[in-house]
Amino acid sequence: MALDKKESCSDGYERTQMQKDMIIEKLREQGCRITKQRLVLLDIILGEECSCCKEIYYKASKLDGRIGSATVYRMINTLEEIGAISRKNMYKVACSEQCMMQNACTIQLDDGTAVELSAKEWHKVIRSGLITSGYINHQSIKSVVTTPCDCVL
Repeated sequence: MALDKKESCSDGYERTQMQKDMIIEKLREQGCRITKQRLVLLDIILGEECSCCKEIYYKASKLDGRIGSATVYRMINTLEEIGAISRKNMYKVACSEQCMMQNACTIQLDDGTAVELSAKEWHKVIRSGLITSGYINHQSIKSVVTTPCDCVL
């Protein structure tokens, strides 16, 4: 997401708290109530590198079982409307070969089917493709950043 992440220095918390306070103020200006669920979602978004709404929902539902996927999508839409995030930069995959996350990547095919890959499978596909194409030899993949396509098929 296009938010400044916590810095690794001692003022990182202060910077994130300042971002949170500014976003809360913008939400209030738009007439939004600041609920416990919104605060949980905001903490997750500001505190971690999330690659999609599903990942945010997964993390949020562990903290508060009352948070539904619709709440996550509405919050993401609201944050985008107020300019706090940009979904154009939202998709980042940073999984190691040991990551056990299921449904880390969904690939849409032109016949309407979708292929869902676990983080381990996604990593394997990307790595083998890079090796076959001659882009890497023995390096490890740290992360993959994608930009959603805006073209009409």
